[in-house]
Amino acid sequence: ELCDNLRMTTIPQNAFQGMNNESLTLKLYKNGFEDIHSHAFNGTKLNQLILKDNKNLRRIHNDALRGATGPDVLDISSTALESLPSYGLEAIQVLNATSSYSLKRLPPLDKFSSLLEAVLTYPSHCCAFRNLGTEKQNSLLSIFDNFSKECESTMRKSTNEIFYRDDSYNTSLWSADKNTYLFTTDEETSPYSYSAIFDDSEMTDFDFEYDFCQPKILTCTPEPDAFNPCEDILGYSFLRVLIWFINILAIAGNFTVLLVLITSHYKLTVPRFLMCNLSFADFCMGLYLLLIASVDAQTSGQYYNHAIDWQTGGGCSTAGFFTVFASELSVYTLTVITIERWHTITYAMQLDRKLRLRHAVPIMLGGWVFSILIALLPLVGVSSYMKVSICLPMDIETGLSQAYILLILVLNVVAFIVICACYIKIYIAVQNPELVAANKDTKVAKRMAVLIFTDFTCMAPISFFAISAAFKVPLITVTNSKILLVLFYPVNSCANPFLYAIFTKAFRRDFFLLMSKLGCCKSRAELYRMNYFSAYTSNCKNGSSATGPSKSSQTLLLLSALEK
Repeated sequence: ELCDNLRMTTIPQNAFQGMNNESLTLKLYKNGFEDIHSHAFNGTKLNQLILKDNKNLRRIHNDALRGATGPDVLDISSTALESLPSYGLEAIQVLNATSSYSLKRLPPLDKFSSLLEAVLTYPSHCCAFRNLGTEKQNSLLSIFDNFSKECESTMRKSTNEIFYRDDSYNTSLWSADKNTYLFTTDEETSPYSYSAIFDDSEMTDFDFEYDFCQPKILTCTPEPDAFNPCEDILGYSFLRVLIWFINILAIAGNFTVLLVLITSHYKLTVPRFLMCNLSFADFCMGLYLLLIASVDAQTSGQYYNHAIDWQTGGGCSTAGFFTVFASELSVYTLTVITIERWHTITYAMQLDRKLRLRHAVPIMLGGWVFSILIALLPLVGVSSYMKVSICLPMDIETGLSQAYILLILVLNVVAFIVICACYIKIYIAVQNPELVAANKDTKVAKRMAVLIFTDFTCMAPISFFAISAAFKVPLITVTNSKILLVLFYPVNSCANPFLYAIFTKAFRRDFFLLMSKLGCCKSRAELYRMNYFSAYTSNCKNGSSATGPSKSSQTLLLLSALEK
């Protein structure tokens, strides 16, 4: 036993050589150890190696246990170790690593061939051992179907036919009749022989009842919770394919819109300005999905070894900031665009009430400030992006965090109601037969229905399940919520560039004009120039000859507002 010696900073090579050959229990806790050298325990037969409470212990050399036998028990709790040695772990039956917050990755699982109990710091590490014990227990049993039947008959033996084989542990059962071998390597005498499969060395001290019928069970704590189940980031295989398709669509669509609108030589109008903001927000959502998809691809099958670095590091915080900022700015901008369209149609002929760029800029500035503040709050302790692997603010442990989540959800629901109300008013306005022809009326109705449907598809399922979870009555698991994340959450980010820009005549005109500058589609660009000039000339003539607003001019303004 060596403890409370803060002046000792290292354990050198052969530090314990020359001790007796009996099993040792080395209690080396609460010292100043920072490093354990190669072959530090050479020549020892270790039963227990207790290194707990060495707060400065950061490194154990990979060959520190080389030359030693054991240990059966290794305790590294409350240390600063960042990794375990690669050699000497095969004999460990009990591993205690509580409060070892720097130990974020485990060695290959095949190193823990004898492990029976693990008490760790992070629940995700227990996912690594969840199937390990079962695989070892059933590896031999799966070879022959008759083994299970033999186990059943063996377990029905009377208690006077069995006794404890191992007096030190009192857990193993052994046949009282030493001459009766339920399992043998002699192919001629045993129907269950498998000497052709295993070497004689593997058959040494083998007992059928002990090794097959009463297999060892590996236990690990703390167990994973509902927020971090034992699975990869996306959970389902089909989501891995879909998320790449969706994020590429969102990034490519919104980048194209931004590029065309920014490079257009036409005057920057209010609709163009708002569309730039919307495209940027949805582009950020695409970046979030790209980041999640990339990390999932890199950690697939071994997320338990990357979970802590990812969820507590800057990557998850960045992804969380992107998604909350993008989501809130997108909803805010959609609401402003809808209100602007309603205002333009309602006051179509009152030019003095027209929304100008000088009005739109401060409105959107307020939206940016609001979205940034909302996205920053989880980084300063109000909820957290570290709770789940998909980096959404799902932490509702405190009242403030719960209020934060509810505020976001309520604001999104209110925004959706405002959008629906505005489009209903727009539809009522353009439904007037004196203003719009019947076929135009149908076209406008369909267009509005698509806009409202995409908003509803995006907001409704997310809001419904999130509100129930915010009140601590979850109706869906984190695993299933990932389906919402991929299939519903980014719907607007993918659909908005098409519904609000790419499918409009104005955008197509700007797109072909841009392509003509690059030497492509020159004929189509020239056609759009001629059509635009003709429409502009016609509007000027109608405006100069009319003494007041005509029905046809009202119709033109209404339809042009909807096309923006």
